[in-house]
Amino acid sequence: MAYAGKLKGAAHRIFCLLSDGECDEGSIWEAALFASHHGLSNLVAIVDYNRIQGIGPVDEILKLDPFAEKWSAFGWEVREVDGHDHDGLHNALDSPNTDSTRPVCVIAHTVKGKGVSFMENTVLWHYRVPKGAEFDAALQELAGGAE
Repeated sequence: MAYAGKLKGAAHRIFCLLSDGECDEGSIWEAALFASHHGLSNLVAIVDYNRIQGIGPVDEILKLDPFAEKWSAFGWEVREVDGHDHDGLHNALDSPNTDSTRPVCVIAHTVKGKGVSFMENTVLWHYRVPKGAEFDAALQELAGGAE
């Protein structure tokens, strides 16, 4: 879509949301090289970098660090933000590219299950849904203890 937009001279941008675990795949890096090679400055990849994937911590499955440097080496402009900071995300997504020939990668550092004590940084909650008392407890914590 970004390549077609560039060929047509369209003014829109394309946003692609990725997970950190998804970045274990060769197809992601092939696409990253393609975007850089073709100067797709209309493309923004947002990576949810919570350091947990379906079966374990990213560093135990396939270490990605130095993550930002890899994107940069692949020809992308990299912006790192706190993925829970809405203003920071907005600024990272809304700011123009510093180089009109490079795609942008926004690495959003997040905490899986943020705000719920029994869910934070726990692999189990990467694929499990809270039900019943767990659901109620999670809502109570997110509401600041109010019922």
